[in-house]
This record gives sequence, structure tokens and C-alpha cells, in this order.
Amino acid sequence: MGRLIILALITIVAIPVYYLYLKSHPPLPKFDVNEWWGPEEMKTKQDISIKPFAVNFSKVMIEDLRKRLKNHRPSPPPLEGVGYEYGFNSGQTEGWIRYWTEEYAFSEREKYLNQFPQYKTNIQGLDIHFIRVKPKVPQGVETVPLLLIHGWPGSVREFYEAIPYLTSISDARDFAIEVIAPSLVGFGFSDAAVRPGMGTAQMAVVMRNLMRRLGFEKFYVQGGDWGSVIGAHLATIFSEDVLGYHTNLPLSWAPSTFLLPLIASIYPPLFFKPQEVERMYPLTEFYSMLTEEMGYFHLHATKPDTIGKALTDSPSGLLVYILQMFSTWTCREDVSRPDGGLGLHHTKEQLIDNIMLYWAPNSINTAIRLYAESFNKTHLNLRLDEIPVQTPTWLLQSKYEPLYQSPLVTRFKFPNVLNVTVLDKGGHFLSLELPEVFSEDVLNAIGEFRKWNKKNAVKNEL
Repeated sequence: MGRLIILALITIVAIPVYYLYLKSHPPLPKFDVNEWWGPEEMKTKQDISIKPFAVNFSKVMIEDLRKRLKNHRPSPPPLEGVGYEYGFNSGQTEGWIRYWTEEYAFSEREKYLNQFPQYKTNIQGLDIHFIRVKPKVPQGVETVPLLLIHGWPGSVREFYEAIPYLTSISDARDFAIEVIAPSLVGFGFSDAAVRPGMGTAQMAVVMRNLMRRLGFEKFYVQGGDWGSVIGAHLATIFSEDVLGYHTNLPLSWAPSTFLLPLIASIYPPLFFKPQEVERMYPLTEFYSMLTEEMGYFHLHATKPDTIGKALTDSPSGLLVYILQMFSTWTCREDVSRPDGGLGLHHTKEQLIDNIMLYWAPNSINTAIRLYAESFNKTHLNLRLDEIPVQTPTWLLQSKYEPLYQSPLVTRFKFPNVLNVTVLDKGGHFLSLELPEVFSEDVLNAIGEFRKWNKKNAVKNEL
């Protein structure tokens, strides 16, 4: 047994040494930063101005939505004693539909969603929607840009509670944050690409060009869910532009990141901290959870337009589809509750606001195409996850994040991790669920990024 442990230890030590120092990494692919994703006929008519934008819930849209909700077919009763084990509890459907139809205050929520300045500008043929909040700062306080990137089934709505914290002024800091929170290509009020190929790497190019359009050659990045993938791509492809990368979903898809936990399963406590072992092992339970919860992923990555049509036509279908994700990805322990624990972590207004940013602009179908565009042979062959990011990185790990990855594993991709904040609460949609905790961590990270960049003589930090 002793020899087996020694052999396993040698193997575990050898793997990171090999991948970090001995194995050659793939070359950085070249990207056309001007690649055109809009209609060809618009190339000679592109308007690159920045125009104010406001969310508008038109009477026609609201009337159509209410009609569809009122005319929905009743759901079959749930099985006895079942919560969310079979997906959204059908016994909860009528209450949510009634709330959306009769109690959701469309005009008030429209005003709420327009509380921050919003704009659109055309990037590579696509009108990109974004929120931009710049604080008023006293003399001696520097304003630094932060690109906030959301994911699916979230939206820019995830950041509304966090933005006031992020843009606050404090005597303890010599900087303040200017927030730029765009809707991803094909999401919310941003245009969708008209031809195939808009994966996460290409979306990173769009995000970088947006920041350039706004006058920022260097900036900080925060991302969760798809935003974490796009943020990592930004730090990989445009390492000179990204001054620091904060993520609440530290994740790498490189082969090495899956190999190490597999070998360490021989005796996990030998290699990982107790809290890491608790979140990663036994692997059978972890992969069983992924098998159970990732069915949507396979569907999006293979036939997005099929499920997209159903979700586009049926608001009640869209409702339960997205709410089920918010239940299990916020805290999977709530799966046995009849309401999926939704009321424990979010308000109904927050959740319907988010769904409205898919329904009102009719963007659910184009949003889920991101899976198919990012998990195909062409995009995976870019091997961006195998290229280490030298950008200073800060990891925030919530207790109930389903896609947990140990910092030891994450360092294959992010060798310059300055800190790992480990929470004893919180789930996948952290900025929406715990905005103050999320924002404080981001602010701490940017403070340390600034120190790191100064120490390492990063030229022209801003």
C-alpha cells in the first residue's frame, strides 16, 4: 500500500511539472479582429457611433405575451413526493404563470431595467448592447474600466444589484470602477451573427473591440458561466490588453485538468484540501451529477434551433426551462423542495426580469447557438484552454458551484493566481445571489491586480 501511495504521489507531482514546464503548448491562433458577422450589404454602411438605448416593453409585445400565457395548456400533475428531481415541478407552473401574467409590473420593471445608462454600437457588423456606468470620483481617485461578462441562462440583469457596489467610492481605495456590461452576441438586445462560427473565441474578439471602441486599450475582466470562458479567451488572445482577470467560475477544459483529479482519486486527501475533496469526490457522484444536469448542454450544442423554436413560441416553456436551471445551479441541495428553492435565493421579479431579456428581444434561440458554435471540432481545435494565461488572476469559488475545479488544477491554465476566495455559501449565479460579497471580492482583486502590475512593471497599466 505504501509503494502504491508513493507511486501515485510521484505521478501527481509529475503531471503538473510536465504540463507546466515540459510539455510544449499549442501556438496562439491568429484571429481576424475585423471579421464581419453582419449582413454583407451593410459593410459599406456601417455606423460606428455610440447611440443611447432604452429597454422598451411595447404594448403589442405585452398583450401577445399575456395571451400566450393565458392560453397555455395545463401541465400534468407532478408525481407524488417529487420536487425538482424530474425538472421543474409542474405543480408550481400555474403560480408562476399567474404571477408573470397578472402581477409582474411591466412598466415598473421597464423603468428598473433602464436605471443605468445603456447604449448600442456596431462592432464587426453587429449592434452590441451594453450598460456603461461611470462613477463621479473626487480628485486623486483614478477610474479604471471593468468588463463584466454574463452567461446563459443569465443576462446583464445578473449585475444590476452588484453595479452600485462595484461603482462605489471608498476612502480605502485610490481607484473607482467604471462598469461596462455588454449583452453577448445573440443575447438580449445584441444582434446575432448571420453566419456560423461565432464561438466564445470570436465573441472575445467582439468584446475586445467593444472596449477599444469605448476608448479602453487596457482593462480588467470579470466573468462567470460563459463569461468565464470568454474572459479566459480575452486574457489568452489579448494578454497585453487584459490587466487582470477575476472569475467566479475558474474552469479549464484542457485534458490535463481532467487527468489530475482522476489519478488523485486513488487517495484524494493526499493531494487536495478537505474542502476541495468535499466538492470534487467521489468522482462517481460528480460525474453522475453532470450526466443528470447537462442534458440541456448536449441539446444546445447539437440542435439549438430545434429547442429554440419551442422556447421562442411558448413563454410558459421558456419560463420553466430557465427557472429549472436557476434552481439546480444555485443550490442543487434544493432539488427535493417543491419550489426548487427559488424563493430562498432570488425574488420573482429578478427571475422574470432575466427571462424578459430573452422574451422581449426574441433572443433565446440565437443565445443558445453559442453552445453549438463553441463545442464543435473547428472551435475546439483552437486549443485555447491549453495555452497558459500570464495575466494576474483571482478566483472566487462559491460553495454550490456545480462545475467546481480545484485551484491546483486551474493553475494549469492560470499560473499567476493571486488569490482564491472560498465561500461557504452561494451558487452559480453569484453576482445576482450575493451581490455585495461578489462586488467586494472583485474590488479586492482589482486592488491587488494594480499592485501586481506595478511590481511587475506592466507598461501603461491604463
